Amino acid sequence: MKKLLLPTLLIGAFATLTGCSTPSLITLNDGREFQSTDAPKYQKSTGFYEFQQLDGKRTRINKDQVRTISDL
Repeated sequence: MKKLLLPTLLIGAFATLTGCSTPSLITLNDGREFQSTDAPKYQKSTGFYEFQQLDGKRTRINKDQVRTISDL
C-alpha cells in the first residue's frame, strides 16, 4: 500500500501543475508572433485580447489584428 501511495501522489501533482497554464502563440495579420505564458483572455467590452508575454510584460491586442491563437 505504501509503495503505491507516493507514485499516485506524484502523478496527481504533475497532472495538477500541467493543467494550470497553457502557453500560447498569438499570430497577427502582419506576421508578427507573440508567445504568452497562458491562454489570452478576450474582453468583449473592449474588443481586446490581453495576455502576459514570456518576459512578464502585459500586452493588449485588438481582436481585428489577431489571425490565430494556438497552444504551444
